[in-house]
Amino acid sequence: MTDAITRPGRCTLCEAMCALRVTTSGGRVLDIRGDEDDPLSAGHICPKALALADLQEDPDRLRSPVRRTADGWRDISWEEAFDLVAAELARIRRRHGADAVAVYLGNPVTHSLGAMTHAPAFASLLGTRNRFSASSVDQLPHQVVSRLLYGNQWLLPVPDVDRTAYFLVFGANPAVSNGSLMTAPGMGRRIRALLARGGKMVLFDPRRTETARLGAEHHFVRPGTDAALILGLVRVILEEGPARPAPYVDGLGEVRDVLEPFTPERVEAATGVEPGTVTRVAREFAAAPAAACYGRMGVSTQRFGTLCQWGIQLLNIVTGNLDRPGGTMFTRPAVDPIRTRQIDPGHQGRWRSRVRGLPEFGGELPVAALAEEIRTPGAGQVRGLVTVAGNPVLSTPAGPALDEALAGLDFMVSVDFYVNETTRHADVILPPAAPLERDHYDLVFHLLAVRDTARYVPAVLPKPPGARHDWEIFRELARRYGRPARSRAWRAALMVRMRPERIVDLGLRTGPYRLSLARLRRLPHGADLGELRPSLPGRLQTPRRRVRAAPSALLAAAGDAAAQLLRPAGDAVTEPPRPTEDAVTEPPRPAEAGTLLLIGRRHLRNNNSWMHNSSRLVKGRPRHHLLMNPGDMAARGLGEGGLVTVRSPAGELTVEASATPDLMPGTVSLPHGYGHDLPGVRLSVARRVRGSSVNALTDPRLLDQVSGTAVLNGVPVTVERCR
Repeated sequence: MTDAITRPGRCTLCEAMCALRVTTSGGRVLDIRGDEDDPLSAGHICPKALALADLQEDPDRLRSPVRRTADGWRDISWEEAFDLVAAELARIRRRHGADAVAVYLGNPVTHSLGAMTHAPAFASLLGTRNRFSASSVDQLPHQVVSRLLYGNQWLLPVPDVDRTAYFLVFGANPAVSNGSLMTAPGMGRRIRALLARGGKMVLFDPRRTETARLGAEHHFVRPGTDAALILGLVRVILEEGPARPAPYVDGLGEVRDVLEPFTPERVEAATGVEPGTVTRVAREFAAAPAAACYGRMGVSTQRFGTLCQWGIQLLNIVTGNLDRPGGTMFTRPAVDPIRTRQIDPGHQGRWRSRVRGLPEFGGELPVAALAEEIRTPGAGQVRGLVTVAGNPVLSTPAGPALDEALAGLDFMVSVDFYVNETTRHADVILPPAAPLERDHYDLVFHLLAVRDTARYVPAVLPKPPGARHDWEIFRELARRYGRPARSRAWRAALMVRMRPERIVDLGLRTGPYRLSLARLRRLPHGADLGELRPSLPGRLQTPRRRVRAAPSALLAAAGDAAAQLLRPAGDAVTEPPRPTEDAVTEPPRPAEAGTLLLIGRRHLRNNNSWMHNSSRLVKGRPRHHLLMNPGDMAARGLGEGGLVTVRSPAGELTVEASATPDLMPGTVSLPHGYGHDLPGVRLSVARRVRGSSVNALTDPRLLDQVSGTAVLNGVPVTVERCR
């Protein structure tokens, strides 16, 4: 076509930051390809990037504000929508106090420049302590450990995978995720390059994942027991003497003492990993010329998730691989809010939730407390809710209970362009412009990338007349809401008035490379700022710039874990504790006969509950099945593809089951983000996707004891033929 034009783009559907070349004509997307000249992604894209065209043209996507009425959804003007939302939120605050309005920020907020700059600022202007986000069902253990050890919750060491010789992985599937909290597009290519240069990858996971099939040495580990394994590896290294930590590391003597119970033999009883394997892998990791240890969702979202992440950091620290090329390193991004102290370093316990007394972290409460804060009467009860790009009914514990609670709110507003399982309860939905219609710079994922780069991408398509960017929505809400609320959050008020590109330009100019937005605009493939470089101890934000390897909270948690996990072999198979109303955790008990342990899994063709409305992504073989080991299926008389009932202490669901030898015996796996069959959901394709929400089985009362992260892995369940 003669009017076709190709522009640079960026995929914003996961953390990989894949660079694109997007060809359009007449406002329609004709072609999407990877940009081979991008220094980070080097032409890599996955099927999700192609689905950006589906998202652009999806008839279910909202293009203008809608209001829920007794007769269904009604289109309203932006003026009417802004006035209504601001007035209702201010009314709730005047009558019931600031905490009566809660905020939930979904994962996609970090994938939009305007949402990232303006949604948190607007949340601050609300003045509420009832702030929630997807972090407490995702990554909070990483942030808690980084704050305790390195002085800032965003100082997250990144594996230098392109130069490492030994890559040790727990509970992660980077070939599918492209490196969550480790931005590494094309991880399959990177892993193959590691093996081709004579390196080694060792993976511990209850499932033989897509990553394991690339050539990793794989070992099964019993769900929920990874902390014992990881701390056992650290113990071997400390006891045998190959430890070589940097001189700015404190507290390893205390670490050695608290890890004394984690012998390889007792680790085997808890985890199922043979003592010889524990000792060999520890020795190999310590002896490698450059080694990096990494763990993600599988170890973060379990009852000892923070201990797992502490143990992973200890493995890198005690072997001298922290801040070493080929080990784990800190990025030096062009926009560096850590360096300029423009980002909250983190705090914990400044206030607690009203009902259960759960401590905040970084200004947010565990999202597992949201439903009870809505349902429980009394002073401070949540009566209004703002959700931004999130679907907590599918993505947080006890989704059905939260679904029921949302129906009882006085008022709810959602900034989203779909009527999904959560936003169907909103009184007003404010839809932002589509991803291809907005400028983009990754403020978060450059902090986590395996190579330092910078790229500003102008919108591929113009914003349609009358549409609003997400930042424009928050700016206008803040303008109308701020006067009745009399907010004094001056920093947030200043931020919300600025345009995102101005914020990026200021960040670039004050950053370590003294770049500017104008200069990046002249670089269509971005700026290559080079490989990761050593930066410690200067980059630390602890007193005297020391790594604090032995925080008291983690030492205490390690003692608790030893008491709960390290049992004699005959009692090794234990279920996670069944919670009570008054306790976050209680000691585990031997599993009942027939109990299995549930874990999640991730697919390349979707991201959480997103992208099920793209026909090209949901076609093919079903991906929603409960996966089971063939022996476990045979013991229960189950057939391939048959309907089964899965029950936990928190609830039950019905789903088809399939057999695979890739699962450890005693383990079952169900993917996250399914269950689009609730009334009123306007997702035509997604509603045809079968499956059930795994969060009908998870319990909001069961949390990681240190971070407050919801327990999504290692959930005890029973499975039987559906009657």
